[in-house]
Amino acid sequence: MKHILFVSLLWCVASVYAQNKIIQKDTVVVSRDGTGDFRSLQEAFDQIRAFRPAPTLILVKKGVYKEKIILPSWLKDVTVRGEDRDQTVITWDDHANINNMGTFRTYTLLVQGNNITFENLTVENNAAQLGQAVALHVEGDRIVFRNCRLLGNQDTVYAGREGTRHYFVNCYIEGTTDFIFGPSVCWFERCTLHCKRNSYITAASTPQDQQYGYVFNNCTVTLADGVDRMYLGRPWRPYGMTLFMNCDLPKGITPEAWNNWNNRDNEKTARYMEYNNKGEGAATAARPPWIKMLTAQQAGAYTVAAVMKGCDGWLPE
Repeated sequence: MKHILFVSLLWCVASVYAQNKIIQKDTVVVSRDGTGDFRSLQEAFDQIRAFRPAPTLILVKKGVYKEKIILPSWLKDVTVRGEDRDQTVITWDDHANINNMGTFRTYTLLVQGNNITFENLTVENNAAQLGQAVALHVEGDRIVFRNCRLLGNQDTVYAGREGTRHYFVNCYIEGTTDFIFGPSVCWFERCTLHCKRNSYITAASTPQDQQYGYVFNNCTVTLADGVDRMYLGRPWRPYGMTLFMNCDLPKGITPEAWNNWNNRDNEKTARYMEYNNKGEGAATAARPPWIKMLTAQQAGAYTVAAVMKGCDGWLPE
């Protein structure tokens, strides 16, 4: 009996030592085939030391990771880098009408920590089109998505907490209805927004006292076959703020381009703007009077530095 207890104690000590050794590494590898430190991203997140004082790099090998993931609030300064954008895929398939879970529990990836970067990977909610189905739900501050694919249908990306800042660069984002929505401050640089059916790209719920909402700069809107009546946005709440500037807008963008969500009072508060867009959908003659067309001087005030700085002067690039 003593021998069994001694062996068990040694196993526990060895296990704890091995885990602590992983936790202390600056770089860890996730691989489905078992050749890395972990087989799933959630395992990696669970083993990183809370508020670790040094940055952590998680390298994710090519593969399909079917998991519903939470990156918790006690993690910071983490970079998750996929081996290949199209072949490193995080996927799940919850939608709002499964057991009445509602929109906000449907995420594939929930990001609550601060100073987090995702690169070269795909986040997908591949649920059937039976309700809202969030692929990416972001609540943390100073979050970067670089060269990522964000795939879904209704409500693909939820920028979910007011005052937080998210920076998307060279990303591909697709969806159907309101597929970028929420109250956060977001800058989209050189992103492709792919519309899968006639509906709305954005549904900002920017708070009244928050100066910035969504800024799309040098982005391209593309349409699936048969899509010929697409809106740039509608205000999920009063004071929603969205700006499209220097973007390529296709013919299928409706002449009016914006919608008041069937509430004329929203026209008094919504902060919807355009500047220097191109393409057949960029013609502004039929835009409603409550949409603001910026001058070059006014547009010049909207820079990454100005929009992302917050109280700490954050500059994501």
